[in-house]
Amino acid sequence: MSRSELAGRVAVVTGGAGGIGLSICGRLAGAGANVVVGYNSSQEAAQALAHSLPDVPGGHCAMRAPVTDTAGLRALASAVEQRFGACDLLVNCAGTTRFVPHADLDALDDALIDQILATNVRGPFAAIRALLPLLRKSPAALVVNISSIAAVTANGSNVMYCASKAAVDNMTKSLARALAPVVRVISVAPGLVDTDFVRGLDDHWRAEQVERTPLRALALPDQVAGAVIAAATQLTFTTGAVLPVDGGRPLS
Repeated sequence: MSRSELAGRVAVVTGGAGGIGLSICGRLAGAGANVVVGYNSSQEAAQALAHSLPDVPGGHCAMRAPVTDTAGLRALASAVEQRFGACDLLVNCAGTTRFVPHADLDALDDALIDQILATNVRGPFAAIRALLPLLRKSPAALVVNISSIAAVTANGSNVMYCASKAAVDNMTKSLARALAPVVRVISVAPGLVDTDFVRGLDDHWRAEQVERTPLRALALPDQVAGAVIAAATQLTFTTGAVLPVDGGRPLS
């Protein structure tokens, strides 16, 4: 990948200090973009990541991006405009979930449902809404929503998480139509991603997940990041699409 592919472009990544977000930020900076590492509570990790990214003219920074707080997102948009004057790429990577057996409806309480929907569904929409004036000024505006194959398989950490990712993919298509031709909107849908969190789970369970994947491996954060880069640099006539990064898991 050329260091100049995204030179001069400004990318905002919500949840940028997380396991997947970290790789996305690194690949974007490696392609020459100015990266805003968005965070909610992980300020120190986000700042450390911003300082560690490859140098580009104009640099990188960490900014608070509380996706469940509309006023906070408006403040983020204002700060991005003041610092960089533009936003060309928004990656909605912030998300939340908790493991709840699908048959245990009582364990999926209202508070958890509201948290998942507010973060995973309303959050991306609110971030797009807040940054849309800047995106509309870009000659190559792109929004990438990080989804999940749980949207299709209905098999994931809990019932509401699966529903939230199905909503994200539907929203991607609706907004791709509504914001065309100025802003492209794409979902990237990983399978189970081999983050530090997943590596800390039961080894037997992880081995079962690998066996259930036709390519006999879990998705790597860098492979998810590669799909984001492809959407920005190669798939320039694509919008409203869901790009799987899943090793063929839905086939099993």
